[in-house]
Amino acid sequence: MRSEDAQFVGSIPAVYDAHLGPVLFEVHAKDLAARVPTTPGLRVLEVACGTGIVTRHLLARLPSDARLVSTDLNAPMIEHARTVLPPDARLELRTADAQVLPFADASFDVYVCQYGVMFFPDKALALREAKRVLKPGGLLLFNVWRPMAENPYAVQANDTARRWFPENPPRFYEVPFSWGEPAPILAALTEAGFHDASTEPLQRQVKPQSPEHFARGLVLGNPFALELKERGVADPTRLVGELAEAIATSLASSEGCVVMNTLVVRAVA
Repeated sequence: MRSEDAQFVGSIPAVYDAHLGPVLFEVHAKDLAARVPTTPGLRVLEVACGTGIVTRHLLARLPSDARLVSTDLNAPMIEHARTVLPPDARLELRTADAQVLPFADASFDVYVCQYGVMFFPDKALALREAKRVLKPGGLLLFNVWRPMAENPYAVQANDTARRWFPENPPRFYEVPFSWGEPAPILAALTEAGFHDASTEPLQRQVKPQSPEHFARGLVLGNPFALELKERGVADPTRLVGELAEAIATSLASSEGCVVMNTLVVRAVA
């Protein structure tokens, strides 16, 4: 994976939150947060917290004496999260690299990450870091997208991008769907020292505000927006429109809903 594929900067956080959050992330954030225990005094680390979508659900669930540290590699994502999350004495927001976590050994009871592991250049290192900062017996929870072929909206976004640049197609859309098979995930968890690892497939369907609203997020709410600028596309309106048309056609066969297939991964430190 290229480092630029993980750059959620500039206007991207706001578009990500408004256009992708309600469709792709909200329903899965609720699911992931519901899997976190509510033990008194719990210490939770959230990695790749983005704009705070999971963070909000964790705060709603955790007991009053819990502690939540939510981190992201990209400072603009953290800054956006500060503007949308209510003040909470239990919460600390900070930038951090999942591959070099700035925390002492055995600092946390739970490690949570929503759709972030796929972006880590060195997943083995990141999982070792997760194991290091978890207390013995601590819980690791994260989710990943199943392969692109099982997520039609991603196929549509990728195909549209490739039609625009057939000789040198963008590769960003491949990244989020690059680590969705159970076998390599379970093997990596074992190698990192985790045990009792499992994966659970989930399918969710969410109705977007409109095909155009969702398409705007898919084009401008991720690092593909930066790549468009690098390729000289100053106004992506037409590309957004083409993708919206493809999404509208797909929604007609799924009762107006975006179909999403994912895996929830659980392991014990």
